[in-house]
Amino acid sequence: VQLQASGGGLVQAGGSLRLACAASGLTVSRYATGWFRQAPGKEREFVASISKSGGTTSYGDSVKGRFTISRDSAENTVYLQMNSLKPEDTAVYYCAADRTLFLSMQPDYRGQGTQVTVSS
Repeated sequence: VQLQASGGGLVQAGGSLRLACAASGLTVSRYATGWFRQAPGKEREFVASISKSGGTTSYGDSVKGRFTISRDSAENTVYLQMNSLKPEDTAVYYCAADRTLFLSMQPDYRGQGTQVTVSS
């Protein structure tokens, strides 16, 4: 199983980025999937998830109203649209997949991260 995250980069505050998590070895529509992030010196933080059924999305309090998670079954990819970015969004973003109905804090699979840096 591989979860390959991409789309990170350097952006000014107020800008947008779209992260993509391309899965191989598993079918995203059969897993709960989502994103975590970790900034230097800080604990891992839940960002967003989409349930196994695709019917429920959840967001961390700090990103609600600004980030949107989606998945494309045909491309077997999970996306994270990030708008109105703030310097405090700076972190390495990881995608994850879980066999459970909803993404847990200890997912079965976690991919390599992609760096997001927001300048003020």
